[in-house]
Amino acid sequence: MALTICKCQAAELDMAQTAALEVDASWNLSRKIPDTLFGLFFEEINHAGAGGIWAELVSNRGFEAGGPHTPSNIDPWSIIGDESSIYVTTDCSSCFSQNIVALRMEILCDNCPAGGVGIYNPGFWGMNIEEGKAYNLVMYIRSLESVELTASLTCSDGLQNLASVSIHGIDLSNWTKIELQLLAEGTCRTSRLELTSMKKGIIWFDQVSLMPSDTYKGHGFRKELLYMLLELRPQFLRFPGGCFVEGDWLRNAFRWRETIGPWEQRPGHFGDVWNYWTDDGLGYYEFLQLSEDLGAAPIWVFNVGISHHDEVDTTIIEPFVKDVLDSLEFARGSAESTWGSVRAAMGHPERFPLKYVAIGNEDCDKGFYRGNYLKFYDAIRKAYPDIQMISNCDGSSRPLDHPADLYDFHVYTSAANLFIMKNKFDRTSHIGPKVFVSEYAVNEQRDAGKGSLLASLAEAAFLTGLEKNSDLVQMASYAPLFVNDNDRTWNPDAIVFNSWQQYGTPSYWMQTYFRESSGSVIHPITIGSSYSDSLAASAITWKDTHDIFLRIKIVNFGPNAVNLTISSRGLQAGVNTAKSTVTVLTSGNLLDENSFAEPNKVVPVKSELPDASEEMEAVLAPYSFTSFDLALDQYSKLVAEM
Repeated sequence: MALTICKCQAAELDMAQTAALEVDASWNLSRKIPDTLFGLFFEEINHAGAGGIWAELVSNRGFEAGGPHTPSNIDPWSIIGDESSIYVTTDCSSCFSQNIVALRMEILCDNCPAGGVGIYNPGFWGMNIEEGKAYNLVMYIRSLESVELTASLTCSDGLQNLASVSIHGIDLSNWTKIELQLLAEGTCRTSRLELTSMKKGIIWFDQVSLMPSDTYKGHGFRKELLYMLLELRPQFLRFPGGCFVEGDWLRNAFRWRETIGPWEQRPGHFGDVWNYWTDDGLGYYEFLQLSEDLGAAPIWVFNVGISHHDEVDTTIIEPFVKDVLDSLEFARGSAESTWGSVRAAMGHPERFPLKYVAIGNEDCDKGFYRGNYLKFYDAIRKAYPDIQMISNCDGSSRPLDHPADLYDFHVYTSAANLFIMKNKFDRTSHIGPKVFVSEYAVNEQRDAGKGSLLASLAEAAFLTGLEKNSDLVQMASYAPLFVNDNDRTWNPDAIVFNSWQQYGTPSYWMQTYFRESSGSVIHPITIGSSYSDSLAASAITWKDTHDIFLRIKIVNFGPNAVNLTISSRGLQAGVNTAKSTVTVLTSGNLLDENSFAEPNKVVPVKSELPDASEEMEAVLAPYSFTSFDLALDQYSKLVAEM
């Protein structure tokens, strides 16, 4: 369809169209939406985890990012002082066998400059240090001589000292774990961690970690970002990718068992698809914990012996199958089982309710996928018959040639095309495996930018179609979820952040309209209008702890205002005008975006709806997404059985 990019509101109001929308809430025509319909997809992309929701402030904390060879690149660590006063290199002297690289710092000066010489780490484009907050520093140190070391938090120029603590009088002849807490006496958004000394000698460092003391529930997650996820009330969390699972090459694929256990012993790995190092502090266990903290069902996406450029032949895939079975035992096994005991030792003796797995990611066209898939499918079905398995192959156009409980459907496209795709699953067979729309977004640059109103409207229309076809579509999630503004590998994204700020794009706010849909009741609707090709709508009944609502959502994807008549039949209850509301997402220009300077430029605006009734009239703004929430006076038979 043709789409005009223009200023939205005033001129078009004089050219208003008319439309009639009818909702039939009769019991016999309504249907329950799956409890799982809307959730989240987390991929380690755009520094979503490392330097994002995982609150570790030190980048390359184990000095392993340059690989196992020494001397190694220690970026972003840098030196304080010059080559006459300090010499820094790496060697393989670490006490950790899986990550053997350590940093060797030799202080050369007899009369070192004031403040000393040493090393510093700026974190992920600057550490956010806030006055009054405590930060937990953990590091491993070795020195054959007595040490006089200062650990400090300073602003990026090194001039403003925010917190300091001294280390001296300790026998460090063997590797020693040092744990300290720094209390910030000032605020700086672009801070760094400094380790300095004025005493001649050699000090080795390894596994230097700095974490805020106030992470979410003490689980290591950045609170502000996790709160934004909680606002969406996700029913599932798909993790950890995406292409991150596969790797460009298998040697750089995500390997779950290297991401569990004590963080100091995790080797980390280079994510060669998105081109950055992760220390895997955010590992398999942490993703399961994140799912639990969100109240979301975990969906574990595992590698099937396939990357972008190499594959494992099905005849030798068994070690990969065994590896996945071990991962399931880690999540679901008793605390006495081999891998369940590892989970218990990490602090979670209770089993995680892992009931969904995705067998690979976007691998359907690979030569060994089908054969490998069947090996995994058969082994998991035998060991865990209740686990729902998700195929990479799209079954919406033709039947799958292999068994599956669900199949993946991914769509990244233009706004116009995604709006049309609101009817995609009207024509899809509802027999056989269910659909998991695990990745969707408008990503055509001219439409989406860094997250536009236009993109969110097309996505909203698409989701109304998923609601209406939720007897087939069981799950859906936007992608990508996060972007650190300093590493925009992919645009757009739902949530944008830096070291101290965060905001939702219009696509994030669009999803808040659907957070009550999972487990609610969907009603049939009809739209009568010559303008109906520009409208998309759905109607649900949902309840909170106090009230029941009929929610009518409608997207106006056209340049004209619409005089809308709404008729609601079969409600079995009257409308409470005092509690009814209307919420509108729109802006002055289709391509308007939010930003750190204007985080609320495009956000939903909620207001009272004093004229709410079974028969009502309203005006839809051009290019807008509107939700009418009609509070119902009493429990109906339908809602009582939801």
